[in-house]
Amino acid sequence: MSGPASTASTANPANPSVVRRGALLALVRLSRWTAIFAVLALLAVGAYTVVKSSLGTRTGLDTYNPGFGLAAQPAERPRQPRVGVVAGHWGYDSGAVCPDGLTEQEITLGIARRVKRLLEVRRLQVDLLQEFDPRLNGYVADALVSLHVDSCEYINDIATGFKVARSVASYTPEAEDRLVGCLVESYGATTGLGYHENSITPDMTSYHTLSEVAPETPAAIIEIGFLYLDRGFLTGQPERAASGIAEGIVCFLDSR
Repeated sequence: MSGPASTASTANPANPSVVRRGALLALVRLSRWTAIFAVLALLAVGAYTVVKSSLGTRTGLDTYNPGFGLAAQPAERPRQPRVGVVAGHWGYDSGAVCPDGLTEQEITLGIARRVKRLLEVRRLQVDLLQEFDPRLNGYVADALVSLHVDSCEYINDIATGFKVARSVASYTPEAEDRLVGCLVESYGATTGLGYHENSITPDMTSYHTLSEVAPETPAAIIEIGFLYLDRGFLTGQPERAASGIAEGIVCFLDSR
């Protein structure tokens, strides 16, 4: 009887050793699956974090910091001021003409190009514009200055120097008076030329460009010298003339 009894005890599911062995096997199998699921969960969380971070970087979405609320975003770069420089008579006609063929347009264009370069060095956006440039209609900028030169005819021995004016019908008289003031001060100090306020004409205060630009655009016209008595300066020192204008524009922009 000892043989059959021994066989029965080995096969009996109620045998404690069998039960323990089965439980251990089940725990091993469960631990393997738990580990697998844990690894998969970690991979899924990592992938989600990477994707979210990538999307946030590309779209500029705010990210949330539980301790401090919305995380600080990089500050936007300040907008570069925009300036318009009109080369008087360019693209339209010659303007004043000297007996030897020198024209007002040659002087204004050469100096306007120098003004543009000087302002761009200051990291300003600059538009070089023609006399009747279609962009002038409703033109929006932080400032606009139109360059002209006075007559090449002999008037008298004191017909030398410069003039600056704004529109007589200005929508922003305070701002344009500051622009005129800065141009007068800077151009006079840089060039040494005299300022002729009393010889400003209606052709300047009613100059077409001043009324074509957007009402909020401060604009002025400057007669940078006389082609007759100031010719030596205008043709021989155009950099000084350009510097005086550029400094006047920067003075105005800094005063806002």
